[in-house]
Parts: sequence; C-alpha cells; structure tokens
Amino acid sequence: MQLDQRSSSSRREVLRYAGAAAAALAVGSSAGAVAAAVNAADRKRVLRIAHLTDVHVQPELHGDHGLAACLHHVQEHARPDLIIGTGDSIMDSMETAEDRVKMLWGLWQRVWKAECSLPAEHCIGNHDVWGIHKAASKSTGTEPLYGKKWVMSLHGWDRPYRSFGRAGWHFIALDSITHLEDDYLGRLDDRQFEWLVDDLSRVDARTPVLVFSHIPLFSAAAFLDGQHEKAHQWRVPASIMHIDARRVKDLFRKHPNVKLCLSGHLHLVERVDYLGVSYLCNGAVSGGWWKADHQECQPGYGVIDLYADGTFESKHVLYGWKYAEA
Repeated sequence: MQLDQRSSSSRREVLRYAGAAAAALAVGSSAGAVAAAVNAADRKRVLRIAHLTDVHVQPELHGDHGLAACLHHVQEHARPDLIIGTGDSIMDSMETAEDRVKMLWGLWQRVWKAECSLPAEHCIGNHDVWGIHKAASKSTGTEPLYGKKWVMSLHGWDRPYRSFGRAGWHFIALDSITHLEDDYLGRLDDRQFEWLVDDLSRVDARTPVLVFSHIPLFSAAAFLDGQHEKAHQWRVPASIMHIDARRVKDLFRKHPNVKLCLSGHLHLVERVDYLGVSYLCNGAVSGGWWKADHQECQPGYGVIDLYADGTFESKHVLYGWKYAEA
C-alpha cells in the first residue's frame, strides 16, 4: 500500500489549488467554503508520524518477525519522519521472571536495531513495567530494575514522562501507569499532572500540541472491552481508560492548542473528537497478541500527517501479517 506523497512541483500546486476551488464551486459552496478548500490545499505538511503500539514482542508465534515485517512496511510504504511507540513493547514483564524479561527486551532491541533506521519516541505501557504482580514475576520490589526502572534505563530516561519540540509542534509523552500493590490503573500521579499543567503553560498558544500515552485518555472503544452487556451496565475499568479523564479534559480546555492524543492498550481502532481534541487509538502491531484479530482489528499501525496550521490527517494501515499456527 503506497501512501500519497505531497508534490513539490509548483505546477501541481497550481492544479491542486484550482481543483479545490472548482470542487467547492461545483457543489454550490459559498465564498467562505471556497476559501477554506483553497487553504486546505495550500497548507504545509511538516511531519509524518508512524504510530506503532502494542507490539508485545516475543519469540513465540513469530512475534519478533511480525515486528520486523511491520517496520519494513513502515519504511517502505509510509516513509515517516518519526515513529511514535505507545507502549506494551514486550510480552510481558508484569508477571514474568527476570530472566525472561531480559530476553524479551534484548529481542526487542535487536529487532529495532537491525530493521529500523528511523528516529523513534516511546512511552511506557503496563506490560513494560516489571513486577506489577510480584508473586508471578518472582520479584521482591527491591531489585535495581524493578517497576519502571527497567524500561527507563533502556531508553535513558530520568523520568517516565517528558516533552519535546519537533517541526513546529510540541509533543508530550505521558506515563499512564499508576502502579498499585499487585495492580495498576490509568492515571497521572499528582506530580506528573502538576508537571503537565506547568509544561502546557510554557507552550506558545500558537504551537499545536500532540500528546501520547499508552492507556487512552478518553475512549469510546473502551466500552467494548469485556462483556459489560451481560451485567446490564456499561462499566469501564480504570485499567482501560484514564480514571482522571475529567481533570485532563478540563486542563486541555484551557489550552485549545492541544489538538491530538495518541494511545494504544485496547488493540482497537477508534477516533473520538471531543471539545476540539481528537483522541486516536491505533489498534495493535500484534493484532490479538499475535494469535488472531482482536475483535474486528487486524495487525496494523497509524500514519498521521501533521500540518503547520495545527491540523492533521490520519489513517490506519494494515501491513499484511499472517498469524502463525499456535
């Protein structure tokens, strides 16, 4: 699948300009609609992102080959400037012993090093946190790499959230995972939330903002996780969608330049537009954990084009992975 590339030819720009105006006039649009169509044709794409999430890399079911195939497809067809990974890189470290966690992270690193030449930015998923379930992982909580320390050391982070600028956009990587005793939930701890308030206050109001996290900040597909219909109640657990969605929403309302939030976790594809912010969940590279499709969603990734005017375009791309025999 070859994605459309923006032409650099001035002649093609003229044709696009004329085509946009003609299309608007053909349907009897007003002068304002014509101007909007022309502006859309003229806007400048500043960055293309490939959004990869929920890889759950493992040697079983050829999960490592699946990641390699996805990276090949990204580089050959999408040709992005940047990859954003929204967690659950490995399968699994929540309830896995140290030796296997070490093997899985080593496998993940080898595939990325061998198969990808693009810059990448990542955030933490729940399956990347070692020892959430202590008994199953045989951890004590005193190990040097316990909890989030392992994935943080791998990426060289001094804390599990951060922000950076690129191509005129401001990017914020959040840590969705509040680690409880033998459990987790989707929430920004108070220190991180205070940091987020401060970080957004420092961004020029004219600079568009993209936020990425593992657990969705806001989601409709979260209602389709589990079989809530059987209980005659729609109940979304705090491990599926951010339990602090309300205060995050209220914060974003104070900053209309927050345009887009990317997430994973659900292995489902959705887009929710709410109060000027678009929330995109882009399925999973692993589909249904390398075994089968998850509900209607096949293995894939997102492609997002960011524009200088703060707008974006997105699509979900399948890379043609065929599941191995279990």
